[in-house]
Amino acid sequence: MFRLLFRLILIVVVLGAIAVFAVGYRWSGSGTATGATPVDRGTTDTGALPIGIDAEHARRAGAEIGGKVAESVSKAGKALEEGKLTAKIKSKITLDDTLEGADVRVSTEGTVVTLHGTVANRQQHQRVRQLAQETAGVTSVVDKLQEGR
Repeated sequence: MFRLLFRLILIVVVLGAIAVFAVGYRWSGSGTATGATPVDRGTTDTGALPIGIDAEHARRAGAEIGGKVAESVSKAGKALEEGKLTAKIKSKITLDDTLEGADVRVSTEGTVVTLHGTVANRQQHQRVRQLAQETAGVTSVVDKLQEGR
């Protein structure tokens, strides 16, 4: 499920970056969209690019877009991993019969999990902490649980 969501987000980000590049290229003076003089596409000075196309500008723009795409993919991957950890812990808490009546909220930042809410007694408190600590990928648990109501 998470891999499918990650792939979908990645595809959307890449397609968006391509669209931004294409629109920016079209409107940056390579056509008449901004009122510029049309470029003669049949004559070239290097044999590789039409006259009027700034190759260095195109390279810089491509590198900038590539960097932004990589950064976005990294952020999306981090968010998916955090969501996966949160979901694992919430599932464990929900499925544990000894935690009836507990009101626990879980938040994740990186590999650090924070537990908020209330539990009925010390046993529930310890059990919630144990479930969070035993979850693969968790490096530390911040305990902000309160006992009793």
